[in-house]
Amino acid sequence: MKIIIINGPNLNLLGKREPSIYGNTDFDTYYKGLTVKYTSLELHYYQSNVEGELINKLHEVGFTYDGIILNAGGYTHTSVAIGDAVAGIKTPVIEVHISNVYAREEYRHTSLIAKHCKGVIAGLGLDVYRLAVEHLIA
Repeated sequence: MKIIIINGPNLNLLGKREPSIYGNTDFDTYYKGLTVKYTSLELHYYQSNVEGELINKLHEVGFTYDGIILNAGGYTHTSVAIGDAVAGIKTPVIEVHISNVYAREEYRHTSLIAKHCKGVIAGLGLDVYRLAVEHLIA
């Protein structure tokens, strides 16, 4: 089974950025743990701060992978184009958020991506990625 985690803007700063919200663990460390836990999976990771690059990656993998775990960061609330890209592909997408977006600023309560996704997991820290993997392999 082939699954990719796609992270959007500022998620390259995990472990450094606002640790009270996002924790102290950098994503590379967390991802290495996932690859050790799920050795039977072909698990991939991609991160970009650029909207068009995220769309290109969704197009690239959206017809050949078995699952996509997408944390579009701030683009979740602003990008019609990423929502359209998710709607246009065949691979199921699970939207994830490390923080509880509903306990934060009101503008974060709206996702332009969620309606095109299989599901949404939010507010459980980095564990949202593992939970999404578990759902995809179930």
